[in-house]
Amino acid sequence: MIIPFRDLPEETLNNLIEHFVLQEGTEYGDHEISLGQKVFEVKQQLERGEAVIVYSELHETVNIVPAERLAHRP
Repeated sequence: MIIPFRDLPEETLNNLIEHFVLQEGTEYGDHEISLGQKVFEVKQQLERGEAVIVYSELHETVNIVPAERLAHRP
């Protein structure tokens, strides 16, 4: 189930994005990017529709995924 990010309180959205960013463990090369910048970039992806927040009823989890991943589901 897709959760519209605009329906979430700002603090909840920020906490969700921070959790997502911290568990990603993505390598950014030679340039260190601050947590605030990473959160900002994920918010921008949500606003542009490039990423969505998905709730799994089966696993009772929430995750942020690329929108294109949902477009290619069977």
